[in-house]
Amino acid sequence: MDDNEEVIDHYESVKIWWTSSKTVPKTQSISYYPASDERRFYKLTFHRRHRDIVLGSFINHIMEEGKAVELKNRQRKLYMNNSGKDWWQRSNWRHVPLEHPSSFQTLAMDPKKKQEILNDLVKFKKGKEYYERVGKAWKRGYLLYGPPGTGKSTMIAAMANFMEYDVYDLELTSVKDNTELKKLLIEISSKAIIVIEDIDCSLDLTGQRKKKKTGEGEEEEKEKKIFKGGEEEKKESKVTLSGLLNFIDGIWSACGGERLIIFTTNHVEKLDPALVRRGRMDKHIEMSYCGFEAFKVLAMNYLDVEWHESYGEIRRLLEETEMTPADVAENLMPKSEEEVAEDCFKRLVEALESAKEEAKKKKAEEEAEAAKMAEKENEEEEKEKEKEKKDGEKKEENKSNEVRCNGCNGVVAIRCNGCKEVVGIRCNGCNGVVATKEVKENGHVEKDQKK
Repeated sequence: MDDNEEVIDHYESVKIWWTSSKTVPKTQSISYYPASDERRFYKLTFHRRHRDIVLGSFINHIMEEGKAVELKNRQRKLYMNNSGKDWWQRSNWRHVPLEHPSSFQTLAMDPKKKQEILNDLVKFKKGKEYYERVGKAWKRGYLLYGPPGTGKSTMIAAMANFMEYDVYDLELTSVKDNTELKKLLIEISSKAIIVIEDIDCSLDLTGQRKKKKTGEGEEEEKEKKIFKGGEEEKKESKVTLSGLLNFIDGIWSACGGERLIIFTTNHVEKLDPALVRRGRMDKHIEMSYCGFEAFKVLAMNYLDVEWHESYGEIRRLLEETEMTPADVAENLMPKSEEEVAEDCFKRLVEALESAKEEAKKKKAEEEAEAAKMAEKENEEEEKEKEKEKKDGEKKEENKSNEVRCNGCNGVVAIRCNGCKEVVGIRCNGCNGVVATKEVKENGHVEKDQKK
């Protein structure tokens, strides 16, 4: 509205006049940092008999509508945590405008699965009273897992646009310790999505616990730290699995409401079960290879085609071959102004057939390698059995060559391997002389004397 402009408004059959006004200070001040002293405001005029309606409900209605319009028109932001915050920086987060165009309409996914996720998000957004009633913090965890190129990051952007939330991309490797992690959590606003991508690669958060170093390994590690002046220790993040669990589901997680926490991983089996259990990661979403329904969405997105004669062949190949939506999209995208939909579908069919042949070849190589390994293991087992057999025969032979003392049954002599005659004379147990022998140069006994 322009200055002194008047607009008539109606609310519950009440007529209200809005007038735009401003005040300008009479005195001027000189400053190195000049600020505008102009004050702008709106003046409401109404009949005094409508005073209770205007002050009771109309003002609250205007405030709520204003907040809704501001939230709808505001620029969503993508935040990242500062790895080394300077003294002059107020926040632990930096941001840029979030302008990702992804939406659920353009997301390559099975329609039923997509609708299930949408229903879950709508239920969460409207669930403030429900979460208060059941006594839970107003947050929800999503685990997105699947091979690279299946659309995990695109899904996050679509969720942010649908929910109209800001996105906080948390890089755990740059967080110093658990205390700093809590400080980051405190600064996250409501209506936000907290994202930790590739969590299986972030620190040591898998099911494999770190073993304590002992002996020489521990001494070598200490020497390295002394030699490097402790720089490596300063740079290394000390965030623990326990600290992250408290961040997600502990008391600190209730600092703020209406938040989504999303983990992504390519290898869900590597994650600690405590990290992805229900209650922390409430909904597990598998981002799988491209199916026919997802392909049809991509064909509409890239070529604006609902049906083509090659769809039957493409459907068959997609059922027989594993190809990610990213690879399918790359083949569908026209590479020049002259290319038409027919060329793109032909290129996709060729890529699928090539991928199918490569998969067969790889499978044959794996089977051959497995057969080779099995043969090698069998050979090693045969060698081990042969060795055990020889060791047993040698043990029996040595046992047959023993001569024992009649008094203490101790081994006192070993027979000659050549002529099998006794060549020892004393018992190790009682030290008694058992036999004396003179042996010829050819190894045979010449004389026996027993005591």
